Amino acid sequence: MPPAPSAPPSQPAPYPRRWAALAVLLTAEAMNLLDSTIMTVTAPVIHAELGGPASDIPWFGAAYTLPFAVLLITGGRLGDLTGRRRTFRIGVVVFVLASASCALAASPALLITARAVQGAAAALVIPQTIGLIRGMFHGDELARAMGSIGPVMGLAAVCGPVLAGVLTHADLLGSSWRSVFLVNVPLGTGVLLATPLLREDREDREDRPDRRPRLDLTGTALAVLATGLIIHPFLGTGPSWTSPRPWLVLAAGLGLMGVFGVHQRRRTARGGSALIAIGLFRDRRFPAALAAAVLFFAVVNGLLLVIALQLQLGPGTDARTAGLTLLPWSGAMAVSSWTAGAHLVPRYGARVMFAGLAALFLGSLGALAVYATSSPARYPWPLLLALTAGGLGQGLFAVPFFTTALHRIRPQETGSAAGLLNAAQQFGGTLGVALLGAVFLGAAGGGTPSAAGALRGAGSAFSVGLALLAATGVAAALMRTRRHGGTPPRWSVRTVRTVKSGAGYGGRRVPGEDR
Repeated sequence: MPPAPSAPPSQPAPYPRRWAALAVLLTAEAMNLLDSTIMTVTAPVIHAELGGPASDIPWFGAAYTLPFAVLLITGGRLGDLTGRRRTFRIGVVVFVLASASCALAASPALLITARAVQGAAAALVIPQTIGLIRGMFHGDELARAMGSIGPVMGLAAVCGPVLAGVLTHADLLGSSWRSVFLVNVPLGTGVLLATPLLREDREDREDRPDRRPRLDLTGTALAVLATGLIIHPFLGTGPSWTSPRPWLVLAAGLGLMGVFGVHQRRRTARGGSALIAIGLFRDRRFPAALAAAVLFFAVVNGLLLVIALQLQLGPGTDARTAGLTLLPWSGAMAVSSWTAGAHLVPRYGARVMFAGLAALFLGSLGALAVYATSSPARYPWPLLLALTAGGLGQGLFAVPFFTTALHRIRPQETGSAAGLLNAAQQFGGTLGVALLGAVFLGAAGGGTPSAAGALRGAGSAFSVGLALLAATGVAAALMRTRRHGGTPPRWSVRTVRTVKSGAGYGGRRVPGEDR
């Protein structure tokens, strides 16, 4: 009698508390991502209360995003080694304590230090989210759970500046800007108390000890030093480029970045666990994607800061008005992101990226015209139309950008590629805040700018932003791969949603993802 056919492998039993656990993870992700955008409208208020030079203003944001960017991949590796739930819990504890320290800071130096600790803690929390979700969900439910990350990230980007402006203006119990950080304490405590809902998840490679992940402490140190030295000359009111000092610092940073690349190549050749997958750089497409991410998010983050600075230092609007002014940008970005993901990218592919760049370029030109013709002491109402165009451009660019960047990546390299793209996004935001903030403050006259100086500084910053957008277009063009006949690649809606939500840091592909 012939043997009965073997039954297909069954999926693991569903984790009973998976949806409650997902809510905990998304809350933590939103909390961490909100803190990367709150300084857009809060920084001028903090500077007015704590004092210090105007050059401290860009540091309030960059101190968070820089360690967040350079420690993301190391944070993911720690989750592989010690357990993702444990690493997540440690990150949340440190984040809550750092938030309380930010709220209690009595000087700019103390606030900047606490913000750096916050950013490092966020780098422990964010990479664990996807690994923990994969450990609790399977099949179609996994795709739905992963797809929820993208909207939460978008909502955090939309709500961050507005929420910061409203809380600061409300001045709850006389807390002013400190309430922006204090709100993290009960929220983070609630997340911490709910962590028992999470299922522990760790890379199981005991059967393959040669593949067990290890920390690359030397690579991490080189990356931190290199990026810090590259950013430093731009922070403040802008360096005196006739002096050799900023050039030497910048050259040292670029040199260390080269040393980092050599170290990663040698570590990979010896079979060690490197921070990045060297194979990602086998052709021009992925390096071009990293360059485009840095340039694009430098423009977006830097210009949003400049808009808020001009409003508060020029016509003297309050933090709430400055935050609400950014609503047209945020709302347009939300609409265009959904439209791009659901309709445009599946039909037109990578070409949507360039439509987004064109819309953002036109919006920036419009803002430049507004700043050139507005009265320094009056609220620039026509700016709202330019901001709407800018938000449309950001949404139209971001969805096809991440899809295109990961389209030709090998399955085993997806995690490393997604981690690098997220790090490049955060680093670009830091660079934009530093560079365009320095251009604004330098052109405005330094110190506490006058209304006319703030208008002049905004115009100068937007001019530099337009040049960076042109460079972004060149990098985006290098990302594209022509098929036979010149037809650009197209994707299904499922692929767009999966990639937009983030491919993870653990190097594993999501089941059901289109090839």
